[in-house]
Amino acid sequence: MEKKEVKWSRLFALGLGGILGLSHIGMIGALMNRESKLPSINVPVGPYTAYEAEVGKEGYRISYRANDPKVLHVERDSNTKGGFLGLANNKVKTIEQYTMDGAVHTKPNSSSTTIADGKSEACIKAIGGAEGTGRLVGSSIGASAAPALSNIPFIGWVAAGWVTMFSGNQGAEIGGQMAEDLNKDC
Repeated sequence: MEKKEVKWSRLFALGLGGILGLSHIGMIGALMNRESKLPSINVPVGPYTAYEAEVGKEGYRISYRANDPKVLHVERDSNTKGGFLGLANNKVKTIEQYTMDGAVHTKPNSSSTTIADGKSEACIKAIGGAEGTGRLVGSSIGASAAPALSNIPFIGWVAAGWVTMFSGNQGAEIGGQMAEDLNKDC
């Protein structure tokens, strides 16, 4: 049987590593149990609270607000179809402000009379008149195409009516959009 030589360097390194590991664990335990010299602050925290604390050895200063923000602000960007045949994209930016209890918080931008969506009465009248005129022009154009569609067997009469109504709706949309873009009151 052969005698294996003991490598003292490996045993020394293993012992030194064990001693250092145990001393680190002891140091961490001692630091965890030590009391802080700074004061302890227990601030109530909720979904709409905000606070700022400055803590030092001399004392502390707290700025606390329970209802922050008082007015909530939401901005949404959405794309809607528009233009002739619904092929264009209109970007609509909706801005809402409301309070904590859900009540709408609005401030009129101007001193003129405004209706629900913030447009003046003159603007709404102009858009309504332009939509009526646009519907008339669009229906006239659709009615001129209706005889060609009425010759389709079984569904020709439905297709002719559909084209007339569709072109009238598109004319109204185009007319209203033109009035809104060109009118200085809008």
